[in-house]
Amino acid sequence: MAHEHDSASALEVLGAVGMLGWTLVMWAAIVVLAVSHRRRVETWMLRTATGIVLLGVIGQIGHMLEHVAQAGYWIMNPYAPAWMTPWGTGLANGFGVVDPTKPSLGMEILHFVGNMLFLAGIVGVMQLTRRVTYRSTARKCATMGVWMQGIHGVEHLVLMLSVWLGAPTAIGLSTWFGLIDPGVALSTHRIWWHFLANVLGSAIFGLALYHLWREHPRIAASFDTPTPAPARSLAPAT
Repeated sequence: MAHEHDSASALEVLGAVGMLGWTLVMWAAIVVLAVSHRRRVETWMLRTATGIVLLGVIGQIGHMLEHVAQAGYWIMNPYAPAWMTPWGTGLANGFGVVDPTKPSLGMEILHFVGNMLFLAGIVGVMQLTRRVTYRSTARKCATMGVWMQGIHGVEHLVLMLSVWLGAPTAIGLSTWFGLIDPGVALSTHRIWWHFLANVLGSAIFGLALYHLWREHPRIAASFDTPTPAPARSLAPAT
């Protein structure tokens, strides 16, 4: 969905590696938290989960801006080839070095990684609210977001793998499983499909963040380490 260059610059590759590393670090932190929650609660867990959420917010702002720009370009040029921002195109070129013979693969990898970054941010809200004992609205919104964004992530995984494995066009629900011929109709369908999916996902994430802010005193309290009771004296009574 973008005009690819014949080769990617070192800066484009570095940007792609940085984005992938950013996403992997977030998921690694989620795994560490998931395992650590089985043991005694520590204050670092609260800071780590908060950091995951903040990184997810930053990543999703950039992700959403990309889709807004694509939809805005379509509104002004509905019959033009699909377009990506210069930074989106650069990242797609960087990811595309894994197989330069497939021109659209870099774009598919970019959107898959972007969605995994977004999903990690929502999962971070789940980690923050894991120990609450009340009916948390933030957790309820995050659960809804995980399901919705998880399905969206699977869609991008299928689109990416279909191109990677040699399909002539990306195969997924947003392409009607490859039944729409390449051209204006396919571009229009994909642009608006993923734009609306990201608007809905961002709205759910925003609601989760709003309720997270409202509930933060009780959430923080759930991470407080209990003060051990003083040991009783074993000296015999006199």
